Amino acid sequence: MAKKTAHDDPLASVTLAVGQEELLLDRAVQEVVAAARAADADTDVRDLTSDQLQPGTLAELTSPSLFAERKVVVVRNAQDLSADTVKDVKAYLGAPAEEITLVLLHAGGAKGKGLLDAARKAGAREVACPKMTKPAERLAFVRGEFRTLGRSATPEACQALVDAIGSDLRELASAASQLCADVEGTIDEAVVGRYYTGRAEASSFEVADRAVEGRAAEALEALRWSLSTGVAPVLITSALAQGVRAIGKLSSARGGRPADLARELGMPPWKIDRVRQQMRGWTPEGVAVAMRAVAEADAGVKGGGDDPEYALEKAVVTIARAARSRRG
Repeated sequence: MAKKTAHDDPLASVTLAVGQEELLLDRAVQEVVAAARAADADTDVRDLTSDQLQPGTLAELTSPSLFAERKVVVVRNAQDLSADTVKDVKAYLGAPAEEITLVLLHAGGAKGKGLLDAARKAGAREVACPKMTKPAERLAFVRGEFRTLGRSATPEACQALVDAIGSDLRELASAASQLCADVEGTIDEAVVGRYYTGRAEASSFEVADRAVEGRAAEALEALRWSLSTGVAPVLITSALAQGVRAIGKLSSARGGRPADLARELGMPPWKIDRVRQQMRGWTPEGVAVAMRAVAEADAGVKGGGDDPEYALEKAVVTIARAARSRRG
């Protein structure tokens, strides 16, 4: 989500949007245009690239109108403006016209820094639009999207969406919007799985989750449904292996906050919390038994046995039983 200055008025004389995240830059422009058209439906919007803003063009666009119309002038890639045009913009910053909002989109950095500094010194409203390179930033963005849309989504759902879609903010925003339009109530990980990670993957992990929680009947039901819908057995053994391995890794780790354990074990913090809940009935012996069961099932579905379905059912029952070993 773009960060704004404390005195945030979309109708300020000058808005400076700084950064390289195209979606956030576009949203900064859209916010100004929407505010201007809310104040005057006939607002004239001029959206220009740096090469279209030639010396004298800004003066022409901002000259007084006979009808005193409201106008928004958008200048993209302002860091690439020619030296003569930069002089025009700096002069305008010193005496902006009424009923006109100038929006400068600047990549930041050393190129064109003189214009950037001049706009800030003139008191421009600033919107930060940095490129989101870290997973945590994209996760925060998705959470913000759901909040903006007035919907509730679980932390697991937000993480699953980031994992499924990747780093493109436009695609993440579109996916969040689509989920809100199609799904009622709280958006959870299962919903995201159905829409974006694929039915096979979602159902495989459903089997694994129920098995490591010791819920044998539900795990078997999920297994049979998965197989009946064409899920490859190898995907299910992979999910079972990941589930049991996570139990083993967390049970052998030293205590600590989810964030610290996440760094140590290579899991997201929300998964640490989930695995902690799942591992309550496990013992080290149970983990060893479950890992052997997974290995046997994996061999069975890859040609080592006559009946892959039976191999999976046997593994699921063994894992579910191991999950209750501490409870006797």
